[in-house]
Amino acid sequence: MSVLAEVPLAPNPVEAFIRSERIPHVWCPGCGIGTTVNCFSRALLQSRLNLERVVVVSGIGCTGRVAGYLQLTSFHTTHGRAIPFATGLKVANPELTVVVYSGDGDLVSIGGNHFIHAARRNQDLKVICVNNFTYGMTGGQVTPTTPLSAISSTTPYGCFEEPFNLPFLAESAGATYVARWTSYHVRQLTHAMGEMLRKKGFSFLEIISGCPTLYGRRNRLGDGLDEMKYFKDKSVVQHGANTKEAGIGFQGPIVVGKFVDIERPVFLEQMNQQLARTLDAQYAGCVGDYVPS
Repeated sequence: MSVLAEVPLAPNPVEAFIRSERIPHVWCPGCGIGTTVNCFSRALLQSRLNLERVVVVSGIGCTGRVAGYLQLTSFHTTHGRAIPFATGLKVANPELTVVVYSGDGDLVSIGGNHFIHAARRNQDLKVICVNNFTYGMTGGQVTPTTPLSAISSTTPYGCFEEPFNLPFLAESAGATYVARWTSYHVRQLTHAMGEMLRKKGFSFLEIISGCPTLYGRRNRLGDGLDEMKYFKDKSVVQHGANTKEAGIGFQGPIVVGKFVDIERPVFLEQMNQQLARTLDAQYAGCVGDYVPS
């Protein structure tokens, strides 16, 4: 017998975070979503958070399946409604670390209204958006992030609608943390996810990921490896970049990095401060046991 055969294999450190009974997963060969899950699991390991207080919420779509594969308290919710569900969890139990993990179609198309208002209110949520420029699960339709001229099942002659620049949208709406990386940048992704887990306020991480089956094939971009090479060659790291200038054109450069990292009161802090001010005004001058804040 080979000596190597007698050496026990070291356990994969992320296995503890995966519901192994649900494997094999539904993602296509070359899809980058599984890579992001690996990064997220390693970020959780490094964070040393109490995992019993970490909750993952997703909507519908390829990335929405992440919640079902993670060995954490998780909720697979209705299409576009991951953020409202997550908001309810956080408001009901502020001690929870609530992560929203979904795709571009779910978060900023069907759920776009929820996205901007959660950022405006500075809800204490960690929002991870895997952006593959398409509705991968339902047939490869155009989404609000599909680049101009890209082909989809609903734009067979090329997309003619200006796409969202998600980092700019998040910052404009009020996010306190905004970053973007690709599924090629595994170390940077893990670090960014760790920063989000420790950050208070509406934190947003966009992950540019390949969809070789629908987006890549339809646009003749090659397989998953070809898309990873594109991410490697075309990504330009610009920490602190002006998000207004971070839009992505069809097969153009991809500005990546950490763009925003600021502090401002979160939703519950603002609410409690306003309640305290209102009570102070109502009870000013009253005699009794009430002590102004």
